[in-house]
Amino acid sequence: MTALNQYMLWLQACLNQRINHYFEGEEQSIILPAEPSLEATSPIEEVFTRLQLGKEEKLIILLALAPHLQPHLLDVFFTNNSVLNKPFTEFGGIRGKQHAGFLPTKETAVFLIAGNDLSKRVNVMEILHPDQRLFSEQILEVNSSEAGEPAMSSALSVSKIFLPKILWNKEYIPHFGADFPAKRVNTNLDWDDLVLAPFVMEEVMEIKSWVEHEQLIQERWGLKKMVKPGYRALFHGPPGTGKTLTASLLGKALDKEVYRIDLAMTISKYIGETEKNLAKVFDLAEYNDWILFFDEADALFGKRTITQSSNDRYANQEVSYLLQRIEDFPGLTILASNFKSNIDDAFARRFQSMIYFPAPDVEQRLQLWQKAFANGPKLARDIDLAELAQRYELSGGEIINVLRYVAIQAARNPKQIIHSKDIIKGIRKEFHKNDRTLSS
Repeated sequence: MTALNQYMLWLQACLNQRINHYFEGEEQSIILPAEPSLEATSPIEEVFTRLQLGKEEKLIILLALAPHLQPHLLDVFFTNNSVLNKPFTEFGGIRGKQHAGFLPTKETAVFLIAGNDLSKRVNVMEILHPDQRLFSEQILEVNSSEAGEPAMSSALSVSKIFLPKILWNKEYIPHFGADFPAKRVNTNLDWDDLVLAPFVMEEVMEIKSWVEHEQLIQERWGLKKMVKPGYRALFHGPPGTGKTLTASLLGKALDKEVYRIDLAMTISKYIGETEKNLAKVFDLAEYNDWILFFDEADALFGKRTITQSSNDRYANQEVSYLLQRIEDFPGLTILASNFKSNIDDAFARRFQSMIYFPAPDVEQRLQLWQKAFANGPKLARDIDLAELAQRYELSGGEIINVLRYVAIQAARNPKQIIHSKDIIKGIRKEFHKNDRTLSS
C-alpha cells in the first residue's frame, strides 16, 4: 500500500471519528487516531520528514489534498442541520463552479482538528495563518476571504508546486498565460557571443559577483542589518543592444531560471487582477530563486500620471504595488528600458545598478558581423565585413535579423552562398523598420 493510500485512510479515520463524536456531543474530548508510521521514501513522506511537520499540519495538508485524490471522503460534510434546514456552520466549506464535491475551507480544518474546543481552535488558526510554514513552503496556497468575512472562510487548497511534487515527484512548471504573465527565457549562447563595451561588461560582472557572494556578505560578514537583500538592476539603452541576452546569460552563469514578465498581459481591465497575477509570479520566483526580468519596462515604470479618473488611480495603484514588490524581492530583478528618463525618479534611487547599453561602435559592429557569419553558409568573395561595420550603424539585434534574412536567401540558392546584394537588402529592411534611409 502506498504512503498516500495510508495517509488518506488515516484522514478518513480522523473524519469519521470527528463526525461521530460531534453528533454524540463528545467532540471536545476526542483524541484523533495515531498517524501512520512510514519511512521517508515517498515524495509526501519526504516533505513531512524534511519539514518535521506535526500531526495537525499533516492533517491540514491531507484535507486540502482530498478533493484531488478522494473527494468522496468529504461528502460527510454535506449533512444538513435538520433543525435549521441548512448546512452545519461548523463544517465550513464551499461549492465549486464545476466540482460537484465538498471543497474544504480553513474552517473545515479547524473543525476536524479542534471541534468546538476554543483553545485548540485558536492554535489551529495560528497554523493556518499565511505567515506560517505551510504557506511559506508553498504547500498551501494563500487564498483571501471575502471582505468582511472571517479569515477561516477562505478556501483550503494545495499549491500548484506541491501537488505534482507529491503525486509524481515532478517539479511544477508554470504555464504562460493571462493568470501567469511570465515566460521562462534561456539562451544557447555564451559570454563569448556577447559583444558589449568593456565598461558595460564590468558592471554586469558586478551583478554576477553579488549573487555569487551575497550569502558571504549578508550572513558571514553580518551586513544584513545594513544591506537590504536582493539586487535591483536597470538595463537601459536602444533596442537590440544585448539587454535580454545579458539577463539570460546571467541566469545561465548563476544556474538560475530567468522569467521574463510580459508587461502587456499584466495590465488587466479588471481591477485587482494585475496585483493578483503579479503576486503569483513573485511568490513562485522567491520560492524557486528565479531571476525576474521586466522587459520594455517603460509600460509600467513610467512616471505616474496625475489622477484625473478612476482608471488613472487604479493604474497608479498597480504601479505602486509592482514597485514595492520589486523593492522587497530578495532575489535578482532586472528591468530593461529603452529610455532611462522614463523610470520613476523615486524608484530609480533604489537600483543598485543602472547600466547603459549603448549602440555598438564600429569595432563592436565588426565583432558582431564576424560572430554572425562565423558558421553557416559561405560568404561571397566581394563581402567586406569591416566595410559593413564602418558604413552601417546597426545594433546586434538588427545584425541578427540581417543574418536570418540572408540565410533564407542562401538556402534558396543552389550554391548556398551569401551574396553582398542580399546583405544590403537585409540591411535596407532593417533601416525601413525605423524609417531610416539607406544611402546607396
